[in-house]
Formats: sequence, structure tokens, C-alpha cells
Amino acid sequence: MNRSGTQLSSASQRWLKELRSAGYRLTAPRQAVVEIIANSEFLLDPQTLYDRARRRYPRLGLVTVYRTLEKLEEQGLVQRVHHPDGCQAFIAAVNGHQHLLICQRCNRVQYFSGDGERMGALMESVSQASGYQIQEHWLQLFGLCADCQASAEQ
Repeated sequence: MNRSGTQLSSASQRWLKELRSAGYRLTAPRQAVVEIIANSEFLLDPQTLYDRARRRYPRLGLVTVYRTLEKLEEQGLVQRVHHPDGCQAFIAAVNGHQHLLICQRCNRVQYFSGDGERMGALMESVSQASGYQIQEHWLQLFGLCADCQASAEQ
């Protein structure tokens, strides 16, 4: 349970335990931020995260949201996503290397693993064409999810 008496999810509990182990205090505002982002399947920008977490902890400050996101990112618990419009948002990180499908309307995120053979061929082609020795990649694809496509058709 958190300080407001609500049950924390297992993901939230694990994240809070990791933050505590790293030496961070587990304040009620930080717990509210962790609970929201640990259980979201949608991208959350800092302002949206702030608005949602304030429903659980009304005295939450926006600075706490930014600091908590920074700490979660340092611990590898959240992943930063860069939108084509320059905006940054965050999503819970997953184990292993994953690529992202991101809905531009509702911000739902779906992970997919790249076909190793085709991804390797693409990286080799880019490497040869550019002269870069590619060591890592991060792939984010933006479009409309099936739900948003269906609602647009109606």
C-alpha cells in the first residue's frame, strides 16, 4: 500500500524498491508519479504525468515529476521517446532490445522486436553507404493504431 492507502501494482512496488536500493527517498509525491507511469501503456509527457499524478497527490510539484523521471531513466525503468514534433515523452522500459510503434493520436505504445536478419541487412546497408560503424540502434515508428484508425473511419 502507498501512503494514501491504495494498493500498489507489482511494477510500482518493484520500481520503488529499486529506487530505494539506489538511495532515493520514497516520498508520497514520488510514489504517485511512479504508480502512474509504471502502469501506463501510453506515452506520457511530463505535463500529462503531472496532471494524472496530482489526482493521487494534489500537492505534487512539476519539479518532482521531472526529477522522478530523471531518476527512473537513470535506473533504466523508463524509456525516453522523441516525437517528430520535438516533444519528449516517457514509457515504462522493457527488458531486452525492443522497437516501438507509437500511435500519433492516442499515444498508445506497442513494442516489437525487429527481424534480426532484415534489421541486420538494413544496418549493414546504412553502414556501407554512410561509412559509419553502427554499434546501436533505436527504432520508433509513428502512425495510427487500429483503434484510432477505426474511430477515424466512423
